[in-house]
Amino acid sequence: MIFVTGGAGFIGANFVLDWLAQTNEPVVNIDNLTYAGNLENLASLNADQRHVFVRGDIGDSGLLASLLASHQPRAVLNFAAESHVDRSIHGPEDFIQTNIVGTFRLLEEVRSYWTRLDGEAKQGFRFLHVSTDEVYGSLGKQDPAFTETHRYEPNSPYSASKAASDHLVRAYHHTYGLPVLTTNCSNNYGPYHFPEKLIPLMIVNALAGKPLPVYGDGQQIRDWLYVKDHCSAIRRVLEAGKDGEVYNVGGWNEKPNIEIVNIVCALLDELQPRADGKNYREQISYVKDRPGHDRRYAIDASKLERELGWKPAETFETGIRKTVQWYLANPQWVTRVQSGAYREWTSKHYEHETIQGSAARAAA
Repeated sequence: MIFVTGGAGFIGANFVLDWLAQTNEPVVNIDNLTYAGNLENLASLNADQRHVFVRGDIGDSGLLASLLASHQPRAVLNFAAESHVDRSIHGPEDFIQTNIVGTFRLLEEVRSYWTRLDGEAKQGFRFLHVSTDEVYGSLGKQDPAFTETHRYEPNSPYSASKAASDHLVRAYHHTYGLPVLTTNCSNNYGPYHFPEKLIPLMIVNALAGKPLPVYGDGQQIRDWLYVKDHCSAIRRVLEAGKDGEVYNVGGWNEKPNIEIVNIVCALLDELQPRADGKNYREQISYVKDRPGHDRRYAIDASKLERELGWKPAETFETGIRKTVQWYLANPQWVTRVQSGAYREWTSKHYEHETIQGSAARAAA
């Protein structure tokens, strides 16, 4: 049994789906179902008894203690986070509460649980913390990519809160001996990505005939990682990562934002052309840059390849095509996310409840 936090969000849900596709080991999945947490991401597991879903907050110490004691996981993987830079600029307190206070309370309960384990169970236990390259700050155009020893220089409330959570995880290892692993990933993309992020926003707006907003000059550079590659990297780190180590996870795909937008437009021109025959690029609109916008991120993932033999399976070209095709094939998912219908449905049906397969869902 593994214990996953934030497993109804974009990366967490993809991880849970991939985990249960790769192994029969059950998953206890806790998610507070805030704006980006969506049970529809996990709809294919409705009748799967290997998946136990609990609506709850990682800041709820009592709930965490109860779940850990009753399910006895061999590992805890922390995906739970507030994760959108723009939202952190306009409302930073949620990021402090979830990413810092929530991580602290999770660490405390995990430490308490771990200290009571014996023998092989204690020896084999791991806490894997999923973080971001944004903790490292911004790079100049010619600077070498971020390595695991790069100094932390966060520039937004989001990245600062994630940096704090990383430091807490490190401290719990060095102070208490808690066996931890940390991964710092580059920009993810793929299925189930909330439509406020760059790639899904471009797809959704293009299809709706809306402007495609590009910050500033569009030359902000990011390294892009297909989400299923990220999931495979996390599985590998959990399997063979060295206790206390940090592993950067990247896709080796540095591209400026405007190039990403143009690639998405070209794919849509091919796969679902505009009715008027014009190019989707005509919808691009440059808007005022956001405050403190980091100019470039780049991940050096060579440690992960060198020590654990992992490298991404997808190129950007193959991954972005799969992503666009997924959004074209799932318009109802997009519609429900944009309307907020999934949040209304969730609030009506689930309030700190545990769901395990269809039988428990029916009982609820």
